[in-house]
This record gives sequence, structure tokens and C-alpha cells, in this order.
Amino acid sequence: MPRVRLRARWSRRLRERAKGPAAGLALLMTIAAGVGYAYAPVAALEVAIPASARPPAQPGLSWLSVSAERRIVDEQGRTVLLRGFNSDTLLEAGVRHAHLDETDANLMQRAGFDVVRLPIAWSRIEPTRGSIDTGYLDEVERTVVMLNRSHLYVVLDMHFVDWGPRFGGTGAPRWAALPLVPDLPWWPSEEWRKQLSPAQAAAYTYFWISPDWQSDFELVWRAVAARFRDDSGVVGYDIYNEPHPLPIPPRLFELHWMWPLYARTIEQIGHVDPNHLFVVEGVLFADVGTTIAQLDAPNVVYSPHFYTGSLVPPDFNGDRGSLDRRIDDQAREAAAVPAPMWPGELGIDHNKAYAAQWADAALDAYDDRGVGWAWWQWRESSGWGIRSQSGAYLDTSFLHHLARPYLAAAPTRVHAGRGDGVGGRITLRVDPGTGGDSVNLAWPELTLGPPAVIGATCVTTESWDAASARLSLTLGRAGCTILVTR
Repeated sequence: MPRVRLRARWSRRLRERAKGPAAGLALLMTIAAGVGYAYAPVAALEVAIPASARPPAQPGLSWLSVSAERRIVDEQGRTVLLRGFNSDTLLEAGVRHAHLDETDANLMQRAGFDVVRLPIAWSRIEPTRGSIDTGYLDEVERTVVMLNRSHLYVVLDMHFVDWGPRFGGTGAPRWAALPLVPDLPWWPSEEWRKQLSPAQAAAYTYFWISPDWQSDFELVWRAVAARFRDDSGVVGYDIYNEPHPLPIPPRLFELHWMWPLYARTIEQIGHVDPNHLFVVEGVLFADVGTTIAQLDAPNVVYSPHFYTGSLVPPDFNGDRGSLDRRIDDQAREAAAVPAPMWPGELGIDHNKAYAAQWADAALDAYDDRGVGWAWWQWRESSGWGIRSQSGAYLDTSFLHHLARPYLAAAPTRVHAGRGDGVGGRITLRVDPGTGGDSVNLAWPELTLGPPAVIGATCVTTESWDAASARLSLTLGRAGCTILVTR
């Protein structure tokens, strides 16, 4: 930081003192220095954490890790696809939409899903600076246990929207604000009025450039990690929801503040809990792209959010190519980290005329790449929710587009085509290999009923469990093609 301030003062003196051509030369030198700083190579960020010491896993909820091939795998080495929903049930009262209950968990399980991304609030964990609210962590734990009973994994996400409740959002505690900076809603567009408030911008910037509030952020994450370190039903920790650079310039923000914060926080968490995955996100302005700094740490997952054509204009016009190109860009970012990709948020207002078509196109693209995801969100009385706040309504029509068959856990010699949740079918291709491999196929019993297996000449045993919405197959040595249909 001292170097940044020194450069600013030197640039100002040049502008004040230089005359004629010298002024132009000074300006060019200043611009060149800024560009050089932005584009200078950044060394890989190395994170050292202790080896994991995992206790036995919960039944049906294997410990997950990231393999050398950048796959999320279970304890048998099978690739695991995490597909499910977000639920904001644990956020502050002013922003959360609905309670989450056993019925929700059961419905998600019966629809074939296996994960819930669960946003949690720093403001509720540390409402008073330096003091952890264990009662709130108890509430988080009860929700995790409830979801685990339905064999749903949980990703704990430290959620930020509009910095925190001081500005009508979620995230940072009310004490995390700078004095004497006015909260002026001066921008004419309601959508951006909060984000461009000087007080909110100052709070964001102070957090990113100063170790002051970051020390509390790390304290909070250590408290969460200490609570869940032995729970295999927790997939891992989503470090920071949708970081954005304003008013720090993009690229500079990622290379010099965002990725270093990720590295430091992972190290802090890892010394308390080396057993879970570490989920890192791209910047909020996802369609602009995120500059990647290589992160040399175990069990890292890259989680860009995807709202191209749904929230991010222009609106989807039926051209799948625009969605494919954006997802390809995100996949390249994940490879550069390097880490497997798992989009922790995507979604669309179901009331839009093209909503089902958008969902089909996006989820087909993820099927083609063997990628999991978490839809925003499960319960909300608007076009963004599958179940209403009251619980009286379930949008089964739109759910057909999301609840598609997929390989929940399978060895690398098993390959899946696109799952069809409307027609009810999926094709598996099995390469020849060692006999005895097991496959766990998620089949949405809630929307499709029981499955039928056709052409399974390489399957030695099969069993269907309607309660968990899982079709289990044991494979022989031969290869074959399997059609699962309703």
C-alpha cells in the first residue's frame, strides 16, 4: 500500500510542476507505469495447510476431495456431480425469502438433487466485533443436519449483496463501515443506486485494501470451520460471494487483492479444518471475465456464477452459442486456477417467455462438460423460486427442466449424455474395464416416476431406491451402452 500512495503523490507532482512537452512525457510515463503494474506477471499463490485427518463419513455422504485430474471425487475415487439449489433461509431478516424445512429437503431429494448451497451471513456470526454468536452457528448446524438427513450435501457460502444490512443488503456487520462517508443515493437508476453510494464503495474498498476488517473475516471463517471440520455432509466453504472491483479497477483488483485474500483465508481455514473443499468465485461482472492468479492449494473449486441472457443483458434470444461461449470462457478460467468448475449460482425468472429455453440451453451445456451447479433458488414467492414462501405451491412445470437425470457418482469409464427431465431419459456409455465398479445415477422420481433400464448388457446388478431417487448399477468387465428411461 505505501508504494501505491507514493506513486499517486509522484504523479500529482509531475502534473503540477511539468511544463509543455515534459508534461506530456510525464503523463505517458505515469500511464505506462500503471499499465505495467496491471499487466506485470504475478507469481503463483502457494497455500500450505496440514494434511487432512478425516473421521468416518456419514452414511451416504462420502468425504469429497479434488483429484489430481481436477475432478470432485468421493472416497472411492468416483467423479461426483453436485447439482441442486441455493436457499437464503439463514440470511438477515430483511433479505431472506423463506424458511427451509424437512419437506423442502425431501422434495429436493426426490427430484434427484444432491446439494444445497447455503448462504450464511457474517453480520449474524459476528454482530459485535470480536464476539462470535454461537447461537447463530447452532442454527446453521441444525439446518445442515436437516439437509444431511435427506442425503443432501451442503456448501456454506459467506454471502455478500450491497455490502451488508447497513445498506439494506447482506454480509458485513453494521459496525463494518467508515465514519464521515455519506450514504448518498445519487445515481438515478434504482438498480445501481446502492452499489454507487460513496459509503458503500468506501466500505468495500477499505475491506479489500486493509488487513483491519479482513482479520475479522478470517476469525469468522475459523469459527465456522471449527464447527464443521468433522462433518462429511458439508462439501466445503465458498469464501466470498460475488466479489466486485468497484471502485478498484478490474484486473488490478483480482491480481493484487481478490486472489491474495482467497489464499490467506484458505490458509486460515485450513489450519483449523483441512478436511473440506475451498470454493473460490470469479468477479461479480462475470460476462466481463475474471483475471486468474494461479492458486497452488489443495481441494480448490472454481465457482463462477452464470446469468448470461437472464440477468446480464442482452436477453437470451434462442442463440445457444452465446451461452456456450460464456461457459467455455469460465471453463478456461477454472483450468487456469487450476480447479474443477462448479457454478454456485445460475437462474432465471420463470415468468420470462424464454425461461425454459434458457434453462435447457444452459444445463445442456453443463451436461456436455460434466459440470455440476446450484440453481438460484429453491424457495421464493416470485418467478425465481421453485416452491413458494408459504409452501403451498411447487412449480413442477419448470422443475422438469431442472430435475434431469445425471451421474451423481461414477467411475471415469462411465460417460453420460444429456439428461432429459422433460422426456425422461439419459444414455450412458460404459468403456470396458475392471468389473465391480458401481454407478450412482440420480433419477428425478418426483417428476418422472421410476426408471426403466434398457440394454444393460454390462450391468451385473441394479437396484432402485425411490426414497433417495437413486438407481445403483454394478458393472461387469465388458463395455456397453445403457438407456435409462421412464
